[in-house]
Amino acid sequence: RMNCCGLLTPEKEPVPLKSIEVELEVRDHVATVVSTLLYENKEDKPIEAVFVLPLPGDAAVCHFSAVIGQTQIVAEVKDKQQAREEYDDALSSGQQAFLLEESDQSPDIFSLSVGSLPPGESASIRLEYVTELAVQADDGLRFCLPAVLNPRPSVQVTSVPASLVPYSLSFSARVSSPHPISKVESSSSLDPLQYLNAEKTQATVRLAAGHKFDRDVELLIYYTDAHQPTAVVEAGQASAKPGTVMGDLMMMLSLYPEFPQSVMSSVASCGEFVFLMDRSGSMRCPTSSSKREETRISSARDTLLLLLKSLPMGCYFNIYSFGSSYEHMFPKSVEYSEKTMEEALKKVEEMTANLGETEILKPLEHIYSQPCIPNQPRQLFVFTDGEVGNTKEVINLVKKNSGSHRCFSFGIGEGASTALINDLAKEGGGHAQFISGGDRMQPKVMQSLRFALQPAVQDVSVTWDLPKGVSATVLSPPITALFQGQRSLVYAQVSGQSSEAAEGCVTVKYSLAGHLSQNQLRFTLKPAEDTGLTVHRLGARTLIRSLEMEEREHRGQQVGGVKEKVVELSVQSGVSSSFTAFIAVNKSDGKEIQGPLVRRNVPAPSDNYYKPATVDRSYHHQDKIDALLQLVSLQKASGCWLLDAALAAALGKTSEEVEKPKPASQVWATILALIWLHGFKTDAKEEWELLAMKAVSWIHAQNAPCVTECVEAGNEVLGCSVEKDSLGL
Repeated sequence: RMNCCGLLTPEKEPVPLKSIEVELEVRDHVATVVSTLLYENKEDKPIEAVFVLPLPGDAAVCHFSAVIGQTQIVAEVKDKQQAREEYDDALSSGQQAFLLEESDQSPDIFSLSVGSLPPGESASIRLEYVTELAVQADDGLRFCLPAVLNPRPSVQVTSVPASLVPYSLSFSARVSSPHPISKVESSSSLDPLQYLNAEKTQATVRLAAGHKFDRDVELLIYYTDAHQPTAVVEAGQASAKPGTVMGDLMMMLSLYPEFPQSVMSSVASCGEFVFLMDRSGSMRCPTSSSKREETRISSARDTLLLLLKSLPMGCYFNIYSFGSSYEHMFPKSVEYSEKTMEEALKKVEEMTANLGETEILKPLEHIYSQPCIPNQPRQLFVFTDGEVGNTKEVINLVKKNSGSHRCFSFGIGEGASTALINDLAKEGGGHAQFISGGDRMQPKVMQSLRFALQPAVQDVSVTWDLPKGVSATVLSPPITALFQGQRSLVYAQVSGQSSEAAEGCVTVKYSLAGHLSQNQLRFTLKPAEDTGLTVHRLGARTLIRSLEMEEREHRGQQVGGVKEKVVELSVQSGVSSSFTAFIAVNKSDGKEIQGPLVRRNVPAPSDNYYKPATVDRSYHHQDKIDALLQLVSLQKASGCWLLDAALAAALGKTSEEVEKPKPASQVWATILALIWLHGFKTDAKEEWELLAMKAVSWIHAQNAPCVTECVEAGNEVLGCSVEKDSLGL
């Protein structure tokens, strides 16, 4: 049953949003986004439109202006309460006004009130924000433009099917970096990439015409030599005072530590792994429009199978699932063994998306209330496809427990809240992944498991070596988690002048599994020409976020001045915060706008209308169950495979074909499975690499004779030519 009435005014007139134009300017790892929204009042009386904008969670809004007729009004940042009062005053005196503010529940929702648009008038609204781009498993940098109005729980917005979304979208991007740009990809169709110089360090790209803005637009940007650390130095704002955040130089370091191979090869064989899986109703949605038969929950079950098979012997684990209520498999985490693994897999197979809404706080509280197991560092994996009404409360809870665990988060599908996913990992010292469109969940999740099995990096320190008279104040919170090949961004305000050297050096030191390591990066203090203020604004945003967190922790205690500091910094930098809002009042036109205001809520594309209310049985009906998963499901917890009919079938052979050449060795079946993986499934290697390492360790532990003979015979049976060395034997 489709309900179209959200689209129309009481007079059955269409909603006033006409078009959206987005320009993206990417500099290395950060971006400025400029959106222009065009409204038109087609009614015969003035209206007030309320518009809900989801933005990336770490975004900082830094400019907001409106053009009505011939008049441009630029908004100012003011204390939230004061801004709201000015907006109400303007409306009651018949003036036009615009108010843009961050939602109290979640930092990635903004509501924009367009006040008092006269009949027949159009308004063009320009909104700018800056954001960091997240690094993906394959080193791509991800930018996501949320389908403007993803409905969020804190806001009543009527949803409509995509075919009826009444506005058009145009989107273009310009990318520049110290590294050459190798490619730009997207889940939507793009016009070809245009390079602007011979070095390929600058390029532009556009969204192909005809995009229906019914889903997020995702852009993935790839640089060559992405792992080299870089420093971007940006000149201060000419009009700002030296010594202030906006007046001084601002520097952004992107660090990619490389750890010694010897340490990385020793994968930890301990840990308490807690998997928290979303089973709310929306997990029944297809994973993508191209694969309608595969649902998010079936993909999640396949992923849990791989995770459970890849855990090391000797660790502990538990699986929680949640919706409006939550369940756990075991009363407390259990030791990983063949028995507990099999028991968990049986329950995973029966998992369906039948637990209602997304309520994550209660299961988290329960997990944190369990005592930690000595010498088994707690690793929490959170999977969700939604957003919650209490993001800030959830994040505070994770932060409070960040000393005793690492949190790895996974946002599934288009509706996952970026603020929730990114902040869970940031405050929990882990890593965030987004799985959308045609992405397979498994490789991304296995990459995070590899991070979780890495020894934790401790005692991270950043020291600066700067010329005399120059000092650096780091605005970013201290780095607590570092992973092999993961980026950390550090913002620093650089004050003072030096008469001599215009060069500095930063050293990052840390200890890893008892080894002390350090990385050094030299940089010039001469800022790049005309780079805008993206880095300054993100630096200010980082400081604002830290102060807001501090204010929430001490709320109710008389800790003076934190809120005032945020307001001052927000006003000075022109960057939004939870205590300020952007306000614009059109004072130029003396005429009062006649007539009572009609309030409109602008509709959002909906994903509700294709959710069948049937029981999801896709798992049991996978006639052609994935061959890889079939083989993986037969592996024992210790890492070995047993020689039986099921193994033969998984390898595509008859029992006779695998029994006949059988060398007299207990490792024969396991070697066959390894050869099959290396021979036929190299493209999915990141999914099975950990469980293959476990199999290899098991073979070594058997001290079996005739391994070489087994490898030769196995290649013969399977028609492969995999070398003993490449199997790790």
